[in-house]
Formats: sequence, structure tokens, C-alpha cells
Amino acid sequence: MVSPRARSGAPGREASSAWEVARAVLDPELPMLTLDDLGILRGVEETGDGSVVVTVTPTYSGCPAMAAIRADLSAALRAAGYADVEVRTVLTPAWTTDWITEEGRRRLADAGVAPPGQAPARRSGPVPLTLGPVRRSVGCPRCGSGDTEEVSRFGSTACKDLWRCRACREPFEHVKEL
Repeated sequence: MVSPRARSGAPGREASSAWEVARAVLDPELPMLTLDDLGILRGVEETGDGSVVVTVTPTYSGCPAMAAIRADLSAALRAAGYADVEVRTVLTPAWTTDWITEEGRRRLADAGVAPPGQAPARRSGPVPLTLGPVRRSVGCPRCGSGDTEEVSRFGSTACKDLWRCRACREPFEHVKEL
């Protein structure tokens, strides 16, 4: 099994041509990021007969981009000469925004999308529901100002929200911390 770099106790990866192909596939909702930058590419296993098994963890269960991600991975690996490609989805451990690479965070900011801060601490058991306003600060990816305001908890995708910078007056999206 070829695994991604160490994340949450995951073992380091070895060199693999199938891995190199899979890690270059772009995310359909955040096309400035590769699946590896986003941290959802969990493993790539090559068999001796030209088959490849790719393991991915969605950003959240029910993510509508998973069908496109599976299709894009399969197409890229088949184009690279792998005849039989299987893409498996694993939900454990659950993805966290902490898995986004530093390069991925830089690419988000360069594209005008505020990268997430540190994800909240994980707990076992039910997730508590907190009602009421959440006070937080998101820096503007365009001018760097911390004088920003949330416009909407809902952005162009479920994993983003919409903000506006009071300094430069520009709107921007922010990847929610998960």
C-alpha cells in the first residue's frame, strides 16, 4: 500500500508512478488544489497486473464532488496506462482541514480563498450543537487585513462560507474549519 505523507498517524509513502498520477488530479470544487493538497488522497496501491486501488476520504460524508473525483482519478490513471482502476471511499478517520498541505493553503490564498485555521479538537461521541453567534476572525487573502466580516455561512460549496473585507472592500470565500 502506498500511503500519503504522515497525517494523523498515517505511515509515510513510497515512490509510485500511480501515486504521482493520482496526486496530480485536481479537486473539482477547489481546482487550484490537487487531491493531495486537499488531503483527501489516502492511498494508492498498485498490483503486479496493472491494477490500481485508490483510497480517498471525502471532506464530509455525502460530498457531491465524490462522483467527479472518482471519475477524474479513474480517467487519469487509465490514461497513464493502468487498465483496471478501483477508487474506494473511506470515512475513517474523518477528514479534517488540518490535512490541507501548506502548499494547498498557499494556493487557496493565491486564488483569493481564505484557507482554514486550525480545526477544532476532535472528540469521541456525539458532536455538541452550539447555538448562537460564533465569534471568529478570518484574514483577507487579498490585502491581509483582519478587519473582515462574515456575509453568509453558505458559500459556493458546503465547505466554504462568504466573507467581506472592510479594508479593501473585496468579498472572498473561506474554507470552513472541520
